[in-house]
Amino acid sequence: MKMSHMFGNTLRDAPADAEVASHQLLARAGLIRQLGAGIYTLMPMGWRAIGKIEDIMREEINAIGGQEIYMPVVHPADLWKETGRWYKIGGEMSRFHDRKGHDMVLAMTHEEVVADLARREIQSYKQLPRLVYHIQTKWRDDARPRAGLIRVREFTMKDSYSLDADEAGLDKQYRAHYQAYFNIFTRCGVPAVAVASDVGMMGGSMAHEYMYLTPVGEDTLLLCDKCGYRANRQIALFQKPQVQAEDAGELQKVETPNVATIEDLAAFLKVPKARTAKAVFLMATFSEGEREEQKLVFSVVRGDMDVNETKLANALKAKELRPAHPEEIAAIGAVAGYASPVGQNGALVVVDDLITLSPNLVAGANQEGYHYTNVNYGRDYQADIVADIASAEEGSACPKCGSAMRTSRGVEVGNIFKLGTDYTDALGATFLDESGKEQTVIMGSYGIGSGRLLACAAEENHDDKGLIWPISIAPYQVHLLALRGGAEQGEALYADLQAAGLEVLFDDRDESPGIKFNDADLIGLPIRLTVSERSMKEGGVEFKLRHEDEKRIVALEDVVAQVLAAKEALLAEIAKKVVTVPFEE
Repeated sequence: MKMSHMFGNTLRDAPADAEVASHQLLARAGLIRQLGAGIYTLMPMGWRAIGKIEDIMREEINAIGGQEIYMPVVHPADLWKETGRWYKIGGEMSRFHDRKGHDMVLAMTHEEVVADLARREIQSYKQLPRLVYHIQTKWRDDARPRAGLIRVREFTMKDSYSLDADEAGLDKQYRAHYQAYFNIFTRCGVPAVAVASDVGMMGGSMAHEYMYLTPVGEDTLLLCDKCGYRANRQIALFQKPQVQAEDAGELQKVETPNVATIEDLAAFLKVPKARTAKAVFLMATFSEGEREEQKLVFSVVRGDMDVNETKLANALKAKELRPAHPEEIAAIGAVAGYASPVGQNGALVVVDDLITLSPNLVAGANQEGYHYTNVNYGRDYQADIVADIASAEEGSACPKCGSAMRTSRGVEVGNIFKLGTDYTDALGATFLDESGKEQTVIMGSYGIGSGRLLACAAEENHDDKGLIWPISIAPYQVHLLALRGGAEQGEALYADLQAAGLEVLFDDRDESPGIKFNDADLIGLPIRLTVSERSMKEGGVEFKLRHEDEKRIVALEDVVAQVLAAKEALLAEIAKKVVTVPFEE
């Protein structure tokens, strides 16, 4: 491709709202353009890079038995109603009516469609196992799109779906994806770790997320460097501190004027925060078919801990949680800042399991300016639900080995789920086993967003001058610059390189050397060639790899061979990093 013909330009400055490096560089290098909030156009070079990422996905999923199909982006809502997700998913799912008034859905994912295909196509155990996948547009109306392609509303995803006769088959396909995903991320130049995660709206019995560790990530991970335990904080377990047994003291109301926070309370009463009980009010939405109901939830954790809303939602089996409004709290007779589970019967009370073991805590008295001391679970109040609802934090004890864990930020670049029979039961996807008995097809679901992966590759591979593309996903392999006195030779070299099967971006523009070199660094193609009157006088063509500072002159007759060798060496370097990763639950 000649740059004089390319649609789109490089930009001197990044868009004003671009806060992270990948967003800034992809926009400045001319790979993406924003259309609306969380909606982007992939420009020619961006589309080429995405195409290479998707080809890597195809190779790895085909290698484990995948068969590519293509499923619609618009679904009849009836399928989603059959599985119940029509009622369970909130505003992120876009619903609409067709011209005949039928409920329709813009696809967020395709479990329903695959389960429907399974009930139509699978009749016998002889047709299992199967693995199908597609690379297709998805839409999730995210309330907070950010960071360019890292968090968008419209995106392209490779989602694959395994169909099996038994749990052993599911486990085999799940583990095959576990490794294939590491292969994909490595080949795309993105280091990733797998962490245990919440199944969320997908359901099922097990899930892993693949995380690219970066400060720009929105997810918080708990990592144990001693034993290797890794989990998203949404579900991370931790060993809770041992509590020394005490005799229950007498419940007493004490005056605590202008003390409405845990920090102030602990300071005022001169007690550790661990000797207090923290109250958090949330409104939970529950769905039963088409009917929805909201209930106030009074959650209680120890004062030195925080409520984990994902754990709480899972304990409640709630569709959604949101902070309660002051009037909703007041309606049950509770007083914000001084709320107490003692005597409370107007809300669902959920307490962390550590609370039940912690004697003589300080808690609110449901009266402004007052707290109770010596509050004991069981004697003074009971909960509707007791569960682990506390968040693991930096320094929390690892649930496996007890060592202090550390936190890290991360971007989710992929996920895998053991769905089991949640969808196939709902849609009646069954088969006859060897004995002629009807069984339900067992499913797994596995997804990677190609745009987010592109953004993470850019986030990982850049310097202060611009992008540094891994050759495996670079829009072009070679950036050829023709400077003064090199136009004619540049045209000939451009033809020779293409004839050798190389992908070349040829900067034939009538621009200054400074602009051309700056754009070459910004775009970040792996191999740069510069032909000019000066280089020819020095013996040929200037050769430089983007990730190195060294430049050298290569004789004109050797350029194509040198570039081919460099291409193969760069690809081999990436291939060496593809290794078997032990499966960790």
